[in-house]
This record gives sequence, C-alpha cells and structure tokens, in this order.
Amino acid sequence: MKVTISRKAHFNAAHRLFVKSWDDKKNESVFGKCSNQYYHGHNYELIVNVTGKVDPITGMVMDLKVLADLIKTEVEDPFDHKNLNMQVPEFADLIPSAENIAVVIYNKLIKHLDKEKTLEIILYETPKNFVKYCG
Repeated sequence: MKVTISRKAHFNAAHRLFVKSWDDKKNESVFGKCSNQYYHGHNYELIVNVTGKVDPITGMVMDLKVLADLIKTEVEDPFDHKNLNMQVPEFADLIPSAENIAVVIYNKLIKHLDKEKTLEIILYETPKNFVKYCG
C-alpha cells in the first residue's frame, strides 16, 4: 500500500525576473512588474508530498519530523528573508521564477529520500498562483 504524506512550510523572499542580456525595456515587456529593478517579494507557501509504502513496523511512510527538519535545513534556512537572485547560489544564473524555485527545492530534497519514495513539490507564489513539480 502506498500513501502520500504532506508537510507545509513557508518562506518570505525577494526576487526579480529578468534576463541579464536584455535591456530593461525588453525585460519589462516580458516579465512586467516582476522585472522591477529594485526587486519585489512574496510570502511563499510550500507543500512537500512524499509518497511511498507504509513501513509495517513503524506504520509510517517516513517520520514527519525528519521531513520537517529537511525542509527547514534545505529550504527555509537558505531561502527565508533572502534576495533569491543575489543571496541564493542556485539562482546566480537561473531566473528565480516559481517554476525554477520548485525544481530547485525538489532537487535539494530528493537526494535525502529513499529511492523507492516519490516527491512532489507544490509552491504557492500567491494565493492564486502556484506550480507543481514531480521530477
């Protein structure tokens, strides 16, 4: 039997969507106000889903405390109250769009899970805009 467990988390971060080789006018035409040269911020809501077999001894897919600690160490600590473009190495040459942030989070977490488990990341940039990534 496979079951999905979920853990919610959040972080606040600033970012700017822009292509370095484009001028401000082109960036504004593609990214709109998200290309503000002074950056802008979001209160990101994160849902991490881990699916796997229920261990017959523990009755768990995985210990939710372990998952919570991984999210804190791998996502909240390095992203919270940061300028993603300037302070998070993964975005030095990668536009920190919601899509790319979700992929980065996935890649940071998946390496800590047993191979038979699957991972899904749901990232809300706003209450109405969110992305989902499953690898």
